[in-house]
Order: sequence, then structure tokens, then C-alpha cells
Amino acid sequence: MARETQRFWLTFDGETNRKPLICEMARKFDVIFNIRNASVTPAIGLIALELEGERTVVQKAVAWFESNGVQVEPVEINTIEG
Repeated sequence: MARETQRFWLTFDGETNRKPLICEMARKFDVIFNIRNASVTPAIGLIALELEGERTVVQKAVAWFESNGVQVEPVEINTIEG
């Protein structure tokens, strides 16, 4: 199957903000990640994350983030490139 790239905004609350979830996701799923933008405070984290991989694997990684308390939303490419 073909690999594709998708971009997401990840929102972490104070509790999930302190966990190494991006590292765990990269070890658990066969995807390549690229942090495109980030703003992290002790209370909240907002990260623009690019994931490259098989579509079903990327979807599983997104579902895994959500199951760990991270809010995930797809973004327009121009939103994080500007």
C-alpha cells in the first residue's frame, strides 16, 4: 500500500502534557512523525504533528492518541506552513 502524509493538531491537557506520548506512538506504530509547530505550557500543549505512513496505521495512531486523552483534529496544510 502507498504511504501518505497527514497533519493534525494535538491538544494535550495538563495531565497528558507530561507524558511522552509522541515517543510512545512512534515506537508503537510504523509511522514517521514531524513536529511542525508547538506551544506547550504547564497547563496545555498544542502541537502540529505530521504523520507519514499507511493510511490505516496513521488512523490507528490517531485513535491511540485519543484513547490516551489527547484531542486530535486534522488541519489544513497552509495553517501550519505559514
